Amino acid sequence: MTGNRLYFDHAATSPLAEGVLDAMRPWLEAGAAFNASAVHRSGQRARAALETARETIAATLDAHPSEIIFTSGATEADALAIHGFLESRPQTQPLVTQQAEHAAVLAAAGRQETLGRPVIRLSPGEAGVPSAEAVDEALQSAPSTALVSIMHTNNETGAQADVSALAEVSHRAGAAFMTDAVQAYGVVPLSVRDLDVDLLAISAHKIGGPQGIGALFVRDGIDVAPQQLGGAQERGLRGGTLPLALAVGFAAAADKQHAARDHHHQRLRGLQARLQAAIEAVPGVRINGRDVGPKHLNVTVENVDGEALHFALDAAGLEVSAGSACSAGSLEPSHVLTAMGLPTREALASVRFSFGSLTTEPDVDEAARRFAEVVARVRDLGS
Repeated sequence: MTGNRLYFDHAATSPLAEGVLDAMRPWLEAGAAFNASAVHRSGQRARAALETARETIAATLDAHPSEIIFTSGATEADALAIHGFLESRPQTQPLVTQQAEHAAVLAAAGRQETLGRPVIRLSPGEAGVPSAEAVDEALQSAPSTALVSIMHTNNETGAQADVSALAEVSHRAGAAFMTDAVQAYGVVPLSVRDLDVDLLAISAHKIGGPQGIGALFVRDGIDVAPQQLGGAQERGLRGGTLPLALAVGFAAAADKQHAARDHHHQRLRGLQARLQAAIEAVPGVRINGRDVGPKHLNVTVENVDGEALHFALDAAGLEVSAGSACSAGSLEPSHVLTAMGLPTREALASVRFSFGSLTTEPDVDEAARRFAEVVARVRDLGS
């Protein structure tokens, strides 16, 4: 809680975790602006700090440090994975993804399509994520598929994919498999070995790290063409001087989150269940998605105007997400929810709550109270 406002938008971003700024500060202060690519002693000291950060993040994913490529965030990681992997493949080899992917993946898929590559976009169905059987069927219809990209945990609903099963059917068909794991990282176990993924994207600011940095796991032996040229940094896959302080902060947050992950998961699950029970007591409220991770709760409110609902929630000090983009002052329906089959009116009247390390039980109870009051008031205004 901040003042009288309740923050339930941790899926969008989370504040810096305790200790992260302290870890970053030595690399932000005057006299510490070192380039990790320089050959002098200060440059090599910076290089050592950068590689320590890489090792820390790799350990949280059960990866080798050489398999971690720093990026400016998950959007760049998604783009590097898709464009970089497919660039050297014939344009006749399809890309398989789903309609409810993050916009970064959908935009990359759209670009590939304009370049002449077939793109198969699967329906997430009511569950919010395609099954391994649906992916297998798509691969049988397009046996030359080069890459399958399905996110681990949906950023709007929290619906979780069976990533290891998806990777298995992809590899059996001769396709590589990538996943955007931004919403799962630090919340659920993510071993790239157990999941058997080839490419995996993560972001720092979702786990209490700084904004402006993310990473892409690239399995050893997977060829990816660089998309950002101009330097030999990051194994030649991502040119440009790396933000050392951000990398150190990323590692500090990752280490802290990884150490407490099981406790964090259990605590979030308890908060989620507490809020869901209270919200489901409000008439005409429905939960979206199945097999949802512990960080999200996405609900649709029946018989209300979506725009009025969200303005009223904000006025009541409840900071949640519409699960949709705000364009020209009017809400657009969530592409995730419409892909799941919700009519436009219901998609517009949907609310995403997302929890983080600072969320407390009193916050949840107060959020449920304010939510119920707002729903009743907006319904009265519309009747």
